[in-house]
Order: sequence, then structure tokens, then C-alpha cells
Amino acid sequence: MAAGIDDVARAAGVSTATVSRALRDLPNVNEATRNRVRRVAAQLGYVASPSAVSLASGRTRTIGVISPWINRWFFSNVIDGAERTLRAQGFDVLLYTFDVRRSTSRPRVDPDVLRRRVDGVLVVGLPLDQDEVDALLTLGHPLVCIGWGDFGQVTVRLDDHGTALAATRHLVGLGHRRIGHITGSPDDVAPWSPPVHREAGWREAMTEAGLETPPELEVHGNFDVEGGRASMHTLLDQAPDVTAVFAASDEMAMGAILALRDLGLDVPGDVSVIGVDGHELGELVGLTTMAQAADEQGAAAAQLVLDMIAGVTPPREVVYPTVLVERSSTGPPRPAA
Repeated sequence: MAAGIDDVARAAGVSTATVSRALRDLPNVNEATRNRVRRVAAQLGYVASPSAVSLASGRTRTIGVISPWINRWFFSNVIDGAERTLRAQGFDVLLYTFDVRRSTSRPRVDPDVLRRRVDGVLVVGLPLDQDEVDALLTLGHPLVCIGWGDFGQVTVRLDDHGTALAATRHLVGLGHRRIGHITGSPDDVAPWSPPVHREAGWREAMTEAGLETPPELEVHGNFDVEGGRASMHTLLDQAPDVTAVFAASDEMAMGAILALRDLGLDVPGDVSVIGVDGHELGELVGLTTMAQAADEQGAAAAQLVLDMIAGVTPPREVVYPTVLVERSSTGPPRPAA
């Protein structure tokens, strides 16, 4: 029969509470006693069950991950990076997703879904309202935002403005003067939302080059292939003289390339296309992109939430750069006839 905590306590000459504290590295146990308890536990083959440890410590060793999607490139890679980091340190992930559709308003985040079930929360790419953040904070656990962040919360994000500047400057440097922009959803208007920063970067690069950004040069692609395809058709209807497009994600950029093929147009001969992400499938279509390390952002955010649980003061913000990966979807515009 396996030894229990009572057996360890008797053999070590201490109480069961002391055994529990010693094996969990909690304070109020001197080093000599801690070592004796560990030695006796090892001799008797005693291992505390995770459930027992959780009950005794009030910890669940689980981190809640709130994400609107798991099948889009950025979200899946962030979640994968976070999950691997948490698993390596003995933590599980409780994934909280909900139905997000273009035709309906987004459901409100309900903190009661996570109450007494998690030790910390990661919010992936989902700009929340102030009341939603406040509600999550009532859980009494660390909160880290990935891909967005405000209201004073710890944030891991991309340099969205700098990324858009670099992408648009790449197109300007090739000689393009009518450069369209495919952004996210019309509802993405929060000042800390990535599409807002990427739009601002596109506008700044155009302005510094002496180029205009009239309304017809910007369309909404909803961050997916289908939306990118439809928005590219709309963009060409509105501005048929466009020679290049900066899409705020690779999935929208690939949709834009499909739309150009629908119309029998050449990429990059007729229209150049650049995206953001570094999607694995981008190489198949020769997509020029501003590549980011989404899995590293997830891993960094997971480590931050674990550090906060341990009492470590985190940095207010961790910002990741992107790298231009130049492929065949961008090139100089054709000379005017």
C-alpha cells in the first residue's frame, strides 16, 4: 500500500500541515525540517497528488485563455506557444472561446466561466471594454493581454505601427503611388486595436511620400481569406488604378491574390500585394510579408502570467518587431502606357 501524508508526518516527527508546506516550498518551515521531510517522503515513495496540492494551496495550476478564434493563424500560434510554456511548468490551459460572427455583435466576456477554475488569464487578440476588463479583474488573478492591451494591463504585442510603416515604405520604394489598404472589421475602432495602428502606419508612410489616402483606398477584410478576396474586388471597383495593396494580415493578403486571379490580373505585374504575419502558406503563393513570431509572443505572455503568480513585478509592455520577407508578390509597377 502506498504511503500517505500521515505516514510521512509520523516518520519525520512533524504534523501533516508541516509536511504539506515543506513539500510545496511554502514559508514557515525551517530548512532542516524541510530537508528531513523531503528525505522521508522520498524514502517512503510519497508523492502528493495534484488535486491534493491544489486543494491545500488554493491553486488550480490552470491558466484561462480567452480567444475569439482558434483556427486563424495568429491565434492558433499564440495559443500553441502559451500552452507549451505552461505545460513545461506543470500548468494546464482552460480555453474560453465564443461565437464571433460578422453579422452579430460580439458576446460579452463572462468571468464566472473562469471563477475558481484558473490562477491567471490570457486574453488573445480580443480588445475588451473597460467593464469587461474590470469584471475579469474581480477574479483576483493576474491578467495579460496579447495582441492588444490598455486600461493599464500587462501587454505583449506587435509593433503594429512600425510594421505598417515598413510594409508601405517597401511598396513606395518600388515606385507605387496608388497603394490601397485592406484593414480588419469596421468595428475595430478602439485606439489600442492593431488594425487602428496598422492603418495609421499606412497613412503616415503615404503622407511622408507625398501621397494621398482618400476613402476609396481603404476597405475592410475582416482578417480572413474570404474577406480579403471580397474586399479586393471592392477596392478595384472603387479605385481601378491601384497598383499595390498593403493587407493587415497574410490571410487577407492571400484572399486579395485570389481576387486578382479571379479578374485575370497578374501579381505583381498589375498589382503588388504585401501582408503581415509570416503565415506558413505564404511561401506557396510567393507572398511578401512582414513576419512576426506569434508563438514567441504566446510563450512570453504565459511566462509573464506565471511570474505574476509568483509575485514578480512584470514589465508594463513587451513589444515584438517584424521582419520583411520579400517574395514574388511585390515588384515595381508597370510603366504607364
